[in-house]
Amino acid sequence: MLRMFLAVTTMALAAWTGTATATEATPTPTLSATPSPSPTLTCPPALPITGSVAGVTTTSVTISYSIFFRPPCGYDPPMTVSLFASREDAQQWRTPVAEAVSGPERSGTVTIGGLTPDTEYWYRFSDPDGKRDPYMTWSARTASLTSCRATATIDARWGGGFVATVTVRNTGTLPLDQWRVSWRWSGDERVQTAWGGVAETAGADVTVRNASYNGTLALDGATTFGLLVASSAVPDGLTLVCER
Repeated sequence: MLRMFLAVTTMALAAWTGTATATEATPTPTLSATPSPSPTLTCPPALPITGSVAGVTTTSVTISYSIFFRPPCGYDPPMTVSLFASREDAQQWRTPVAEAVSGPERSGTVTIGGLTPDTEYWYRFSDPDGKRDPYMTWSARTASLTSCRATATIDARWGGGFVATVTVRNTGTLPLDQWRVSWRWSGDERVQTAWGGVAETAGADVTVRNASYNGTLALDGATTFGLLVASSAVPDGLTLVCER
């Protein structure tokens, strides 16, 4: 009986040992990490840079700019401002007529000189790497050489002369800090006195410059000066030239 019990026990232990060994030998599967896809960069649907005309003269334009985004969606200064003679040239970045480079600021101004008076230009931006703004073109017009207009009204007349009032109006795109009006008499007229301006005569040619108190004219602003003129006849009209 004892011998039979030992034999059965031995067989059971052997079976258990084999099962354990087989279980330990079974390899555990290795889980490999699936790489995450790189996120796709989406730039906001907004202008990375914007510009506007800060000022003009007869031969220059000043452009202000503001950079909203850095690369890759935007730019890093300095920026190049390119001027074109037409919208079509600007749209195709074809044959710029003038260029200027900004400073290191992300917001500032750029002045481009050597331009033609009373001329419209179109401008665009690019960065030092040649990256160009993809959105819009903007326009700027230089100031006209004729920045004021003068008109005369005969207030009173008699056999020996007349009194006239001349109105000077700023018709330009910038405030005026001075003005002068000139003309040529057609007969024997001569200025006896003037007020609201300083008159100079040279034969038949007359020039009246602003007085010390009325030389500054805002946009569309106006002032007047008066004339007492000796003449044998009152002219039908005066051809006046107004200049800054």
